[in-house]
Amino acid sequence: MQTQPLSGLRILDLTRLLPGPLATQHLADYGAEVIKIEDTGAGDYARTMGAMAGDSSYFYQVVNRNKQSLRLDLKQEAGRALFLRLVETADAVVEGFRPGVMDKLGLGYAQLAAINPRLVFCSITGYGQTGPYALRAGHDINYIGYAGVLDQTGAAGGAPAISNLQIGDLLGGTMAAVVGMLVALLEARNSGRGRHVDVAMTDAALAHAIFPLVEVLARGAVRPRGEDLLTGGVPCYGVYETADGRHMAVGALEEKFWHLLCDALDRPDLKPAHLDTGAAGAAARKALSAIFRSRRQCDWAALFDRIDCCVTPVLRLEESMANPQVQARGMVVEVGGVRQFGPPVKLSGHVPPTPSPAPGAGADTDALLSGLGLDIEEIRRLRDAGVI
Repeated sequence: MQTQPLSGLRILDLTRLLPGPLATQHLADYGAEVIKIEDTGAGDYARTMGAMAGDSSYFYQVVNRNKQSLRLDLKQEAGRALFLRLVETADAVVEGFRPGVMDKLGLGYAQLAAINPRLVFCSITGYGQTGPYALRAGHDINYIGYAGVLDQTGAAGGAPAISNLQIGDLLGGTMAAVVGMLVALLEARNSGRGRHVDVAMTDAALAHAIFPLVEVLARGAVRPRGEDLLTGGVPCYGVYETADGRHMAVGALEEKFWHLLCDALDRPDLKPAHLDTGAAGAAARKALSAIFRSRRQCDWAALFDRIDCCVTPVLRLEESMANPQVQARGMVVEVGGVRQFGPPVKLSGHVPPTPSPAPGAGADTDALLSGLGLDIEEIRRLRDAGVI
C-alpha cells in the first residue's frame, strides 16, 4: 500500500460546520489521521443542515470524508481525561470556539502543551484571539465586510454583491488554517516544540485584498465598486450577456489577447480601447455588450474554444462538474454514492487512495477508546454515564 504524504500525522478536530472541517478534510485527503470529536448532544450541526444524503446531509458529507468520529462530553471530567489521553498521541488539535472556551474547559493551549510540548494547537475564529472584536459573533459576510472585500464586489452603481463562495470562511478559516498548521507542524518536527496557531478569518480576507491595497497606496482610497481594472472599469475584462441570457467571461488583459478578440469579432476599430476608462471605455463596453448579445453562449463558446484569448463561458456548477478539463483533473469523485470535489492539489507520483465516506456520529468511538487501552466494560460504563 502506498504511503500517503501525511501518513502518521494525527489531528484531533473539534470544529463544526464549514471552515474547520474542510481544512482537516484537505489534510485527511493526503493521509493525515483526523479524529472528529463531537459532543454527545447535537454534535456537528452540519449533519442535519439542508438536503439529506441518507443519515446525514450532503453538506456534512462533502466536508468530512476520510475521518473518524468520536463522541465525547468535554464538560465531564471523564470526557476531558479521555481527550487528554488522545492529546498525548496527537500532532495537532483544531478548534473553532470563541476565544477562552477551551481554557475554561481546562483544555487550552497552555494546558495541552504541558502534556505534549510538540502539539500544534490551531484556533479558527472570525476576528482572532486578540483585539476589541475577539469575542464577537460573525459570519462570512461580516468578516469580508470588515476586510474591505465586500465593498469592492459588485457592479458599478449597485449594492455590494454577496458571493456563494464564502471568501472569509474558505480563504480564511480553511486555507489559512491549513497553511498555519503545516508551517507549525514542520517547525515542531524540527524543534520538538509546537505553537498556538491563531487564525482570524477577517485577517486572511484582508491580507489577500491586493488590488484594492494597490489603489489605496497609489490614490489614498479604493476606486468605486465596478470601476477598477478587475470589476468592470475597462472593456477587456468583464462579464458580457449573451442572446440566451447566459454570460461570457472576457479576460483579455494582455494586449495580444485583446487584439485576437477584436479580430475574432471583426471589430479591429476597438483595439485602441483595450484599457480605456471613462467615456471611451464605456463606449467600448457598450459595443462589446451589443455584440455578445447577438449570439447564444454555446455559439460564442464554440468560437472562442478555437481562439486562445481568455474568453470563456460562465458555467453553472453542474456544467462545471461535467466539463472535460475538470473531469480530466479528477476534480469530481464519488464517495459513498455522493459526488464530491476531489483534492485540489496534485502531487507527483501520488495517487489518492479510495476515499472513505464521512463517518456517522461516534462511529469510531469504541475502536479509538480500545486503542487507548480501555476494555469493553470500561467503554460501556462511559457510555452509560453519557461521557461518550
